[in-house]
Amino acid sequence: MSMKTLSRRNLVVLAAAMVGLAPTLLMAQAKPKVAGIYTVPFEQQWAGRLHNALKAAQARGDIEYKASENVSNADYERVMREYASAGNTLIVGEAFAVEAAARKVAKDFPKVSFLMGSSGQPQAPNFSTFDNYIQEPAYLSGMVAAGMTKSNKIGMVGGFPIPEVNRLMNAFMAGALEVNPKIEFSVSFINSWFDPPKAKEAAFAMIDKGADVLYAERFGVSDAAKEKGKYAIGNVINTQAQYPDTVVASAIWHFEPSADRAIKLVKEGKFTAEDYGQYSMMKYKGSSLAPLGTFEKKVPADTVAKMKAKEKLILEGKFTVKVDDNQPKSNAK
Repeated sequence: MSMKTLSRRNLVVLAAAMVGLAPTLLMAQAKPKVAGIYTVPFEQQWAGRLHNALKAAQARGDIEYKASENVSNADYERVMREYASAGNTLIVGEAFAVEAAARKVAKDFPKVSFLMGSSGQPQAPNFSTFDNYIQEPAYLSGMVAAGMTKSNKIGMVGGFPIPEVNRLMNAFMAGALEVNPKIEFSVSFINSWFDPPKAKEAAFAMIDKGADVLYAERFGVSDAAKEKGKYAIGNVINTQAQYPDTVVASAIWHFEPSADRAIKLVKEGKFTAEDYGQYSMMKYKGSSLAPLGTFEKKVPADTVAKMKAKEKLILEGKFTVKVDDNQPKSNAK
């Protein structure tokens, strides 16, 4: 056999091997098509964290991304099905008010990966769940708030009294009480995820009763604090740039660890049903206390020292913030 014949045979074998590998190579190199579905505007803090994390992945060239905002609960299943049928390999959104419908869609599209905000457990094989488990920085922000109140009265305005909100408010209260056991809390829920005017009115009512620090779980609270010359503590995002003399501190949620993990697993064909909750915790850089910024020199030094010490213990795994999903109660007299 001549060298020429041998070389030709080797080329044929190599070509056949490359043909066999082609689907695998294409799958590994292809950008996942990702869809985001949100029942609120992109500007709402919770949905905004998801949207921004996925836009960042798109900017890096990791994914193709499309999203829909202000999708009503009644339309949510339809939109999920449309995105799943359009070739999207990962769908990210919220199933809190549409659990049964969202899980049914996942069953009907077993080859599509779903990463959904949910109060329930993952559903095999393709429905993963997550939530903003940011009770750790919420606890720290409560400590800061305790150092800023002069009246010992703090007002708290939330959206709905569901576990996802309750645990953050309870952690905030626990942190505040560690620094100042005399604090009284007024707690109110506006029964909406996005109604700034309603949240603002609820905050005004608390200020009228003596609250000088407000926990802004919803948009609108910081506006009330600004108008009345009071302080506010932010949640999920940092709005101090918009309220430099009002927002003292904020418990920040970073969705990037969760989003990046899901994208990586989808690319590798290894996405399975799992609980992503832990990736929202400080250990995984899924949450943090925002820098005090304009309040760096305004928060009492002893309060900052206590907060920093507690933060260190949390990061070292030596202090665990209790997860309390029960509805918080007012104790204001």
